[in-house]
Amino acid sequence: MFRNQYDTDVTTWSPAGRLFQVEYAMEAVKQGSAAIGLRSKTHVVLACVNKANSELSSHQKKIFKVDNHIGVAIAGLTADGRVLSRYMRSECINYNYTYESPLPVGRLVVQLADKAQVCTQRSWKRPYGVGLLVAGLDESGAHLYYNCPSGNYFEYQAFAIGSRSQAAKTYLERRFDNFMGSSREDLIKDALIATRESLQGEKLRSSVCTIAVVGVGEPFHILDQETVQQLIDTFEIVKEDEPPAEEAQPATEQDAPTDQASGADQGAAGGDQGGSPMEI
Repeated sequence: MFRNQYDTDVTTWSPAGRLFQVEYAMEAVKQGSAAIGLRSKTHVVLACVNKANSELSSHQKKIFKVDNHIGVAIAGLTADGRVLSRYMRSECINYNYTYESPLPVGRLVVQLADKAQVCTQRSWKRPYGVGLLVAGLDESGAHLYYNCPSGNYFEYQAFAIGSRSQAAKTYLERRFDNFMGSSREDLIKDALIATRESLQGEKLRSSVCTIAVVGVGEPFHILDQETVQQLIDTFEIVKEDEPPAEEAQPATEQDAPTDQASGADQGAAGGDQGGSPMEI
């Protein structure tokens, strides 16, 4: 993308019928670290990749609890995600105080989309540069929604957003038919594998991912690192970075440079898709 005469104002249409500042906000979501969501009939699992801006700093929180039955995972500008999660929390509290019942997930998602849409129609505002995966459970069952900076929202069976999310989407599409009947443990396993796919070569550890669960009889909560690491070890979710020594010996001398070159290419690709200041 590049600057042009139609992107100085969010309310200015281009001759092609585009709002460039809204598209820029959607691009910010693609630059954030990956967030993944899956749902079955009874449970919803959220997962995200923790990326620190520096070796000396901690990572930004990417999953927020909204209510006992709702939580969100974000990708993009974390500050915007924090503000929107606080707004969602206030709406849940107000609804519960007024009607003495939990706020339906679909209604909250519509209110959030309306709030985002206003920012695309006011010249003195800017669109929110964050995408949200909203996981919740209400009387109609488990739900997983994606809220876009443009004000659109979609309900998904499984979805991934953020940088390097295409690999996770490919895995989710292959497993799509099994999700509705999956158990809680199977959903968590698929979420961890999809997270591993988005890492593209980096080893999956509890320190680089966060998992949250909500379901029937289980309020929304974030699993601690020890539990996540135990699940990773139990499911044996490891990336085969190198083949065993016995299997590596039969390889011919001609194959060895090719393997090294492909490894170098993957490393370069991973370096190009690193963290973005938008994550801060």
